[in-house]
This record gives sequence, structure tokens and C-alpha cells, in this order.
Amino acid sequence: MDSAKEDLIMPDQPSYLNFDNGKYAWKPDIDYREHPDQYRVGKGEQGVLICEPYKSEIGQYWRFKTEAIAKESSLKIYEIFSAYLADGDFVGADMARKYLQMGFTRARRYANYKGGKKYDQENNYRQLEKGTGDDEKARAAAVFFSSWKKAEANEHYARLKKQWKHERG
Repeated sequence: MDSAKEDLIMPDQPSYLNFDNGKYAWKPDIDYREHPDQYRVGKGEQGVLICEPYKSEIGQYWRFKTEAIAKESSLKIYEIFSAYLADGDFVGADMARKYLQMGFTRARRYANYKGGKKYDQENNYRQLEKGTGDDEKARAAAVFFSSWKKAEANEHYARLKKQWKHERG
């Protein structure tokens, strides 16, 4: 087998195995409030755990352990999302939207897989059995899903996102 094929990740393995940091658009040493021109919307939650100062401002409120905690967290993050929009800070609003989305996806992973672990690292990253997770996390995921979709449906945000992607990517 040629070495290029050996480097390919099997579809049922995690994408982070051959992650290329150098090609990743988001960098931890950039202040994205001072340099919003460096920000890219990207796909899904990309950059959410890197982009400062937003990571520090929003991340401290991101919790999904229980449905009640998820409600409190998603309300606070949506409030932050709205404040960024009111201030004309698209990057901050997009980051808050990403935290809402990530609340959904992470809580769903814990709902789907016991301990939130999708792959068995000890067994060649074999995908673990789905449906072994926590029902409480499914309820937390539903809370975040609602807030995430509410953020995406915000007309002001949608207009800014479309414009940003057209102009910057």
C-alpha cells in the first residue's frame, strides 16, 4: 500500500487523528476582537475553543451536565449572543452561536455514548456502541438545540453571517 493511502483515516475513526494545525484557520495567538478580519465563520463549531477573547467571555458559562444547568447556560449564552449583536460584534455573536451549537453536540454525544466516548482508543479507535448514554444529557441537548436554532433564525445575525461569509469566508 502506498504511504498516501496509509495516512488516510478510516471513515469510522475520529477526524482528529491526522489533524493539521498549520492549515487550521483559527489561531490561539490572535485577539479576534482587535483583528476581526482574521476570523472565519467556518463549519459548525470550528474555532470555538481557540478564538479569544470570546472563548474566555463565553466559555465560562457553557455547561450541560443536567437539563436545568443547560437551561441556565443556554439562556446566558443567548443573552451574550444578543449583546454582541446589539454592539455590532458579529464575531462575538458567531462565537456565542457556536457555543450553543456545541452545547447541543456535546450533550448529544453523552446522550448517545456512555461517558461521552465515541471511539475506543485502546482498540484502534473502533466506534463504541451507540445508545449507551445518559437520558439527562438528551434533555440538555434539546435545550441547547432550541437556543442554537433560535440564534441561527435571528434575522440580524443571519444577514450579518451571509455578508461576512461573502466578504471574508
